[in-house]
Amino acid sequence: MRNRVIHFERVDSTNSEAHRLAGQGERGPLWLWADEQTGGRGRLGRTWVSEPGNLYATFLFPITGGPDVAAQVSFVAALAVHDLVTALLPDAKPFIKWPNDVLIDGAKFCGLLAEVAASNPTAVAVGCGINLLQAPQDMPYPVTALARHGDIPGIESILQILDARLSSQLAIWSEGRGFAAIRDRWMERAAGLNGKAVAVIGEEEVRGIFRGLAADGALILELPGGTQKHIHAGDVRFAAIEALRKS
Repeated sequence: MRNRVIHFERVDSTNSEAHRLAGQGERGPLWLWADEQTGGRGRLGRTWVSEPGNLYATFLFPITGGPDVAAQVSFVAALAVHDLVTALLPDAKPFIKWPNDVLIDGAKFCGLLAEVAASNPTAVAVGCGINLLQAPQDMPYPVTALARHGDIPGIESILQILDARLSSQLAIWSEGRGFAAIRDRWMERAAGLNGKAVAVIGEEEVRGIFRGLAADGALILELPGGTQKHIHAGDVRFAAIEALRKS
């Protein structure tokens, strides 16, 4: 491992633990890895279901660029997870779904959550939940686990590979100075690019064509009249992903 690792048998949330450590002055870089989470969190305050045998980890590391730069971290991490899967499962075809999911055949196996530590704004915690052996039941969308797509090594080996891939992508990103390169790589792997999409923002639905990623990480939606709308938050449905799920 290039970076330190703290292992927990059980914790409420690896991101929450990272926030606590940051409040004590810890800035990393280090991984917090848990066998079990009792209060895993996802985007928009949603619960992350933590099945046994999966990877629940948070990478805590220092930044100097502030919240706007930190907002780019989930895109960097998504590329690292994509690289991890292509290394483990050469025949799999993973795609990244805006803003922070990674899919195989239209089914989610990974979610990411990047947060600036409130008690220490010079540190960022990027949480990573990867379904390795099991996928949660009764989800409102298709889910999968990597083991369904081929043989995979143990969790420690997977974390070691992820650490190397994330370190490489962070070096390219260079605290935002290399975000243009990250954005280009991300769009090459994006699900639904140049296809129909529907953004759900509160009670409003906005329909258009997914044209890419803005410099600040917003989703670019081309509206029927040709104008563009930048989506910074909300749920987005992509026609290409829906087609995969029905095939």
